Amino acid sequence: MTSDHPDHPGRSVPTGRSVPTGRSGRPGLHLPAGTTATGPYATAVEPERAGWRFAGLRVLDLPPGGSHGFDAGGSEWIVLPLSGGCTVEILTVTPDGESFDETFELHGRDSVFGGVTDFAYVPRESWARVTTPTGGRFALPGARCGRRLPARYGPASGVGVELRGSGNCSRQVNNFAAAGAFEADRLIAVEVLTPGGNWSSYPPHKHDEHLPGRESELEEIYYYEIAAAPGGTPGLGYQRVSPSGPGRDSDLLAEVRGGDTVLIPDGWHGPSVAAPGHDMYYLNVMAGPGDERAWLISDHPDHAWVRTTWPEQPVDPRLPLYRAPAGPAASATGTGLTGAPAAPSPVPSSAPSPAEPPEGDRP
Repeated sequence: MTSDHPDHPGRSVPTGRSVPTGRSGRPGLHLPAGTTATGPYATAVEPERAGWRFAGLRVLDLPPGGSHGFDAGGSEWIVLPLSGGCTVEILTVTPDGESFDETFELHGRDSVFGGVTDFAYVPRESWARVTTPTGGRFALPGARCGRRLPARYGPASGVGVELRGSGNCSRQVNNFAAAGAFEADRLIAVEVLTPGGNWSSYPPHKHDEHLPGRESELEEIYYYEIAAAPGGTPGLGYQRVSPSGPGRDSDLLAEVRGGDTVLIPDGWHGPSVAAPGHDMYYLNVMAGPGDERAWLISDHPDHAWVRTTWPEQPVDPRLPLYRAPAGPAASATGTGLTGAPAAPSPVPSSAPSPAEPPEGDRP
C-alpha cells in the first residue's frame, strides 16, 4: 500500500514510510528512500527541493555496463562510490575556448562498510560522465559555488580516517572532503560510521548562524545506509532535530533506513542513533554562504557536559571498521589511521577550533 508524498502530490510513498511532520508543522525534513527518485537517480535533492541555496545530493544507480552523463552547471560535485567502481570523464571548457578532457579511474569499494574509497572532483561549468563495467551506486554530493577549481582525483590513501568520541558515543569519520583535507569552493562532505547501539551527533549541535570565529552557517544533508542483520533483516536508526531559536524551528524525530535522507536547514541536530546489531553509515553534505569554507558549531548547552565523561571511557573496540589503504599520509588534521594503529583523538568539552576537521556530526 502507498500514500501520497506531502511535498509531491501523486508521488507515492510506501505505507509506514511517510514523511514525518514535526511539532512546527514543517514537512519534508525526512525523505524516505525513493521519494526523491528521478530518472537514474535513486535520490535527487537539489537546493530548490530542499528550500535553501547551496547544498545538494544525488545518488546514482547504474547497472553493469551502465553510463550516465551530467552537466555540473553552477555547482561543484564529487563522484563518490558507495559500492562498485567506475570511470569518470570530465570535460571543462575555459571562457577563452580552451578545453580540458580528463579521465579518472575510481577503484571504489564493495560497500560503505567495507573500506575507504577514492573519488573524483567535478568542477562547475563542466560536463561529466560516469561509466561502470560492474554496476554500482555512486553518491554525487554537490554545492552551488562561485569558483571553478581544477578537476582532481582523490586517492583512498589520502583520506583521513578518524575516531571520535568514546564509549557508546564512539564513531569513525572519513574526512574525504573536509574543509582542512580537500580543496573545494563551498562543498564540505564527510562519511560517518557508527557501530550498532552507539550514538553519533551527540551532544546535539548546530551551525545555523554566522558568528565569526564561533559558528558557521551551513545547510546540511544526511544520507543513510544501514547494515542488515546476518539473516538479511533491514536495519534502522533514528535521527533527532530540534528547534534552536526563533525562526529556526526544524523539528524531527524520525526512524531512518537505508537510502533515506534528512535535511537540516537549521536547528540542533543529534543524536543519530544506530539500532543494536545494525551499523549505521551516513554521508554528510554541507555548504553555506560564508566567505570562509569552515565548519564551526555550537553545542546544545544542556548536553555539552557529556564530553567531560569521555576521557574516562575507552573507544569502542569495534572501531575502526577499516583503515585507509597504505599510501600518502592523510592531509586531514586529527587522528589519521592511514596504516597506523587505531587511537582516539582527544575531544575538548567546548566547540572546536577552526583547525579541527569538520565531520558533519559533532563527537
